[in-house]
Amino acid sequence: MPAVLSTVIGRLRLFSLLEAVSFLVLIFIAVPIKYAGDNPNPVHVMGPVHGVLFIFYVLSTFQVRTALSWPNGVTAKVLVAAVIPFAPFFVERWLRTQQVPAAR
Repeated sequence: MPAVLSTVIGRLRLFSLLEAVSFLVLIFIAVPIKYAGDNPNPVHVMGPVHGVLFIFYVLSTFQVRTALSWPNGVTAKVLVAAVIPFAPFFVERWLRTQQVPAAR
């Protein structure tokens, strides 16, 4: 198993980056192609991909919340970041500073 996937923080960092990239592709590439190019296919592909990555991001957030005993405010900020373009990149950067308990 790759090292990034071996911890709850690593998984959330990965899903944060993937979710952020998929969101940006969806809103800045797929949606303009749909409306400007009259071609809905990119949205039909990227919409579900982004949706699945968003779900993994949310589930990973709750795993980290449990592992690190995050307060509600921190959890809420991480979850809200998922719906703001570019914000998950900042979450990923911040997550690099977080420590996983030795038992995990």
